[in-house]
Amino acid sequence: MIRTNLSTRPFYNERAVHLWLLVMAIAAASATIFNVSRVIYYSRSDTELATRARRDEDRAVRLRADAVQQRASVDPRQVEFASVEARRANDLIDRRTFSWTELFNRFETTLPAEVRITSVRPKLEPDRRIVLTITVLARNVDDISEFMENLEATGAFAGLLSRAERVNEEGLLETSLETLYVPRAVAGARP
Repeated sequence: MIRTNLSTRPFYNERAVHLWLLVMAIAAASATIFNVSRVIYYSRSDTELATRARRDEDRAVRLRADAVQQRASVDPRQVEFASVEARRANDLIDRRTFSWTELFNRFETTLPAEVRITSVRPKLEPDRRIVLTITVLARNVDDISEFMENLEATGAFAGLLSRAERVNEEGLLETSLETLYVPRAVAGARP
């Protein structure tokens, strides 16, 4: 067996190693460039955000001082007076929007033949809801139940309850009904 190298110059795989080192150097350089650009971008962003935060904090301090000054200049008696006047105006508007004609038209379309209405008392609640107390006369409970169902079917009456029932001197059933009246409700199914 021949143990000598017959070539004048032995072959070493130098090109592959050089190519590999070049690829690694390019990857390291591009990673370094990317990291440097990100550091610069984030430091600028951080500086800009810090400046904006300082500006916002200064503005908040000015606005708080303005608010304190405005509160000091407001007279609580004037606010209370305006509040009372607004409540009065709202009450007048609510009274004006209550239509007896609309209410009685609803009663007319829902009232069974055997039921008579003897009294209607509206009451305006503090939360501006209208509560009606309706006293009716009927021959039996079924007629009153039919009237209550008809009222609820219109959509303008909610929470209809029978508060008191008694038989009067004429032998008729006298019932006191209480309901929440929503005058602007769109009429639903007609009885």
